[in-house]
Formats: sequence, C-alpha cells, structure tokens
Amino acid sequence: MPWVAAAVTIGLQISYPLTSGDQRAAVTVFSVVAFFTASVSATAVTHGPARATAAAGAAGGIGLLAEAVGVHSGWPFGDYSYGTALGPKLAGVPVVVPLAWTMMGLPALMLGRRCAARLDRTGRPAAARRATARRAVTALAGGATLTAWDLFLDPQMVAEDYWSWESGGGPALNGIPVSNAAGWLLVGIVVTGALAALLPESNAAASAAGPGGPAARTRGRGGGHTGGAGVPADPGRRVLMVLLVWTYLSSVLANLAFFGRPGVALAGGVAMGMLLGLGVLPDRRGAARRGNLARSGN
Repeated sequence: MPWVAAAVTIGLQISYPLTSGDQRAAVTVFSVVAFFTASVSATAVTHGPARATAAAGAAGGIGLLAEAVGVHSGWPFGDYSYGTALGPKLAGVPVVVPLAWTMMGLPALMLGRRCAARLDRTGRPAAARRATARRAVTALAGGATLTAWDLFLDPQMVAEDYWSWESGGGPALNGIPVSNAAGWLLVGIVVTGALAALLPESNAAASAAGPGGPAARTRGRGGGHTGGAGVPADPGRRVLMVLLVWTYLSSVLANLAFFGRPGVALAGGVAMGMLLGLGVLPDRRGAARRGNLARSGN
C-alpha cells in the first residue's frame, strides 16, 4: 500500500504541469489524497495502524484548527481566503487542506528526528535533559521542514487562485507575506511535537527490530538502523524519505523548468535543502566512530 500510493502520488504530480483549469485542480486534490494515503500507511508499517490513525487525526485536527482560525482572524498566517477550486469546505477551509498537513507532517517528523540525532553528537548530559533537548530539536526541525515546503507551495497555489492574500500584508517573499512563514513555523512545531508524542521512537525501533524485521536484517549485515547514504532501513520510513526527497527535487525542477519562478526554486531549494542535507547525507563522523569501535572490539 505505501509504495503503490507513493507511485500514484508521483505520477499525479508529474502530470500536474501538463494540465490546467478544473483538471489541474482535480489533479491537485487527488495527489494530496494519494500522498496522505502513502504517508499514513507508511507510518502504520512502522508504528502500527492504531498509532498511525491517531497521528493522522492529530495532525489533521491541528492543521484544520489553525487554518480555520487563520481564515477568520488573520492569525497566525496573515489575511487570506480560500477559493472554491479545492472542493468542499469545513469552517471555511477546504477538507483537503488538513490532509495536506498530515501528508507532509509525517515525513517532517522523520526528518526532524534525523536532524536531532545528527546534532546530538557532543557531550553526554543527563538522560532527561538529553531527551528533552532532542524532542525540542525534533519539533523545531520538523516545523522548519513544513515551513520550507510552504515556500514552494504557497506561490504555486496562489498562482492557481486556490487561495489569495489580502493586499498590504507587510513584507513579502515571492509575493507571499513573511507572516505566513512565521505562522507555518509555529503551527509546524506544534504539529511535529504532537506527532512525536504519539509516535515514540522506541515504538518504531521495536517494530523495525522484530523477528526478521528490517532493522534486525540490517544489523545482521553489520549496519545500524539506516541503509546506505543515510536512508532508513525500515520500509515505512523509506517511503516517507522517498516522498520527501521527491517533493524537494520536483518542486525545484518544476519552478525552474515549467513555472518560470526561479526565486521560488531558490528560496525553497535552499531552505529545504539545508534540512535534507543535515538529515540525509551520510554522517562521516558517526561512521568513523563506529569503525573505530569495531576495530577496538577486534
């Protein structure tokens, strides 16, 4: 299910630049549904269906609440309103929008945790302080990932009139008020923090390390909990990573080659690229440390 849904997502997004009007709006909605299905089912592989369902409900609920408050009050994103192209609405928000918060919130959590683990390399403070610090970095990095994604998303959706901003919204980046990025960071931190609480790392490790599980097979080959080039060994996490990297690469390419928005490609490319670089690229220091430990063990 996760891989099939991911393949459908990629196929729909490839077709997006080739469509227009109502057809493009339909492709947008169906790609969100497919991406949502891929993310939630991948999370179910790692954490189990019950936790995945609870996480989807939490991320979607927080996203819906934030958007509903936003369209009626202008806080925390700024003054904006939705059009009619994205389908039925709930509290002034298209129903598909909370699905979008969930579909990217789950990959953002995974990347946030990888960034937190990468940064946790110096010193060994008390265990409780260390765990608190990692949770804080996870939420911050996950929120930053969602914010970086929106640097691609908002200009694209505004260009299609799926939503619009009121004039006089203050400083802007690529036509989008900077207040929107601040709002996304705030809500993204809350979403990622809630997901981290509902999807504990220990639960993921236990799932992956079960009898014959992916982590067990990886350890049997001398590895840890990741495959080559920093790719997670757990198949559920692998799907999330593929979707995240695809979103990054396709967004940069589409804005450069199809939409003529190099400023969007630059802003989103730099912001999300830094986070992906921190969380995905091979950790040479960690690899060297593990190699030294292995040699000393011999």
